[in-house]
Amino acid sequence: MGIRLDSSRLVTVYGGSGFLGRHVVQALARTGCRIRVAVRRPDLAGFLQPLGGVGQIHAVQANLRFPESVAQAAEDADVLVNLVGILHETGKQKFSSVQAEGPRWVAHAARDAGAKALIQVSAIGADRNSPSHYAQSKAAGEAHVLNSFPDAVILRPSIVFGPEDDFFNRFAALARIAPALPLIGGGKTRFQPVFAGDVAKAVVAAIEGRGAEGKTYELGGPEILTFKEVLQRILEYCGRRRLLVPMPFWMAYAKAAFLQLLPSPLLTVDQVRLLESDNVVSVNAKTTRRTLEALGVDPLPVSAIVPDYLERFRSRGEFAAFRRENG
Repeated sequence: MGIRLDSSRLVTVYGGSGFLGRHVVQALARTGCRIRVAVRRPDLAGFLQPLGGVGQIHAVQANLRFPESVAQAAEDADVLVNLVGILHETGKQKFSSVQAEGPRWVAHAARDAGAKALIQVSAIGADRNSPSHYAQSKAAGEAHVLNSFPDAVILRPSIVFGPEDDFFNRFAALARIAPALPLIGGGKTRFQPVFAGDVAKAVVAAIEGRGAEGKTYELGGPEILTFKEVLQRILEYCGRRRLLVPMPFWMAYAKAAFLQLLPSPLLTVDQVRLLESDNVVSVNAKTTRRTLEALGVDPLPVSAIVPDYLERFRSRGEFAAFRRENG
């Protein structure tokens, strides 16, 4: 049963100030509903308010490691959306507490608050049998959600891209300073990059009933690209020429063991584990209509979005083409 989103509805978005969160909040704001953004630092979420009308978006404090704060943020909400996730572990932010146990508390809060819908954003590749701790924790989180709130909708995106992403931007920044880029595993891993705005549309569609309750949807863009093809696209958009050097997995593991010790790791051992498996929408999801298209979303390709925000990595900046024409 879908929910009509309007000013009478309150939606709590956990992790709404993050990269994907700002797109979800904006998509929800367009429906007219009221939005409660639950984040660890609400004082840093003020930038979200201009995305909606006066008083439409309000930030509150919540931390998925503390069930009481999660429950408080869910009070009187019609819908809960959980976007919280981490790419690597730092300090007290562990995969087990944030991505496995955290969704359990969100589901408990949704049930206890009498919420009518719960959307859990996970990731393609979530699997309890995966060698990756990230993928294991995502799968555990999904299981906890469905156990406590069986009608929840699970959304599993592939690599998500957008102006603030940590994938295309990271390698573009690396290409600016490095003479070569590594093709981990030979660059054969396949991805199906999906635009953050399209994932946000999928969240709204799931709330409004365009998806089936209790089902898991896999979200991918219109193109499947190998890791090598992704790097080639990045270099093309940045206007740079760099060597692409094959790096076997054993060497990637060795380098990651040291790189993951940096304050902001360029690569971790767990991320290398993830690269050993393709990150694309499964055949089963396609045949059973559990995709973006089934939710009524026509996904945008990488070429429609990424070139614009990677222009800043060009050798003469984002206005390089203008300078050539007027130089």
